[in-house]
Amino acid sequence: MPGSVLKGALISFMASPGLGLPSLPNVIMFQINPESITHGWTEATAPQPPSDAKVKYSPLAVAGVPGESFSFTLMLDSDEQIADGATDPVGAGLATVSGIYTRLAALELLQFPANPPSSSLVGGVSAAASAAGVGASAADAQATTVPVGEVPVVLFVWGPMRIVPVRVTALSVTEKLYDALLNPTHAEAQMTLTVLTPDELKAIQSPMAGIANTAYSYTQGLRAAQAAANLAESASNILGMIPAAL
Repeated sequence: MPGSVLKGALISFMASPGLGLPSLPNVIMFQINPESITHGWTEATAPQPPSDAKVKYSPLAVAGVPGESFSFTLMLDSDEQIADGATDPVGAGLATVSGIYTRLAALELLQFPANPPSSSLVGGVSAAASAAGVGASAADAQATTVPVGEVPVVLFVWGPMRIVPVRVTALSVTEKLYDALLNPTHAEAQMTLTVLTPDELKAIQSPMAGIANTAYSYTQGLRAAQAAANLAESASNILGMIPAAL
């Protein structure tokens, strides 16, 4: 692959424990760009129709934006990474010692909470158990909120015109070759990324939610600009077929 070809990447951001500041981004550069990507869409949610049948209801009404996802297969190979030692000596050294396990581990951690609520989770469950033990109603015990963690904010970068915040919703790795220590040296990682919408980003507690929102708006703006550029390709013979309003 020519060196001038841009490579895709996944960038995750995790908050620094106790400081409330973002840590350095973890950039997972695609070793080999996938040959194909499935860009899927689901229609935007329609609002509930009015109960009064006399109220006009548009069949095109929606509440929010459509769902969006990307699916592809990443090829990972430690031999190519070792051979590229002149330009990436650190990566080549890691590949020599542990194969492609460092890249696989980085992909796997995208699905784990950035700050697992270990002690607070136990406290939440104990509070519910205590409430039930002292004669409180079952409803009171069940009302206790169990803390949850958040997976890291991830940006899917596919060229300068497509940078979107996503969540890894599916990851399946097929390991094919191993070294003497059983470190995987060749694998295929099938991934599905679900794009986070502006409404979803509002509920994210990560300090990087602002960057994620900016990335979404940036890519949506470029999409609108490209769609506007398509107006220049409008064929007059096709437009002439549209019947004029009476």
